[in-house]
Amino acid sequence: MQIAGLDLYVNHPVMALGSTEWIPTTLALEDRPAAACETHIVVRVQAQVQLVKVRVFIEDISSVGTKQDGFATVFDGSLLLADGRLVVGDVIGQSRYTTNLVGQPGKRRVTVAVDNPNRPAGAVDITLGEIPL
Repeated sequence: MQIAGLDLYVNHPVMALGSTEWIPTTLALEDRPAAACETHIVVRVQAQVQLVKVRVFIEDISSVGTKQDGFATVFDGSLLLADGRLVVGDVIGQSRYTTNLVGQPGKRRVTVAVDNPNRPAGAVDITLGEIPL
């Protein structure tokens, strides 16, 4: 089920998503399309060229996956959402979107897919699932 859809203007070519806590300064994207730590994921996106289309979905663990044909998964793992909310925005903090509660605080399974992992993304799908016990 889609819970959010937004067009995000970013000044910096790196978009971050994850916990409402500060992004660790040690999280480096380098030459990859995405990188992650325990609380955040960073994704290379098109900056100052066009709005980045972002969609957020909540799914059960059996159906987590890409929502559009042609999207490629760049992250499939878990994130710690300490207060049960997800933040999406550019890493310099000029553009930011925070969801309402997406569940209980704690670890969530997260899949991030982009429209083209070989170049800065113009569209990003984020899917949140439950962590199986």
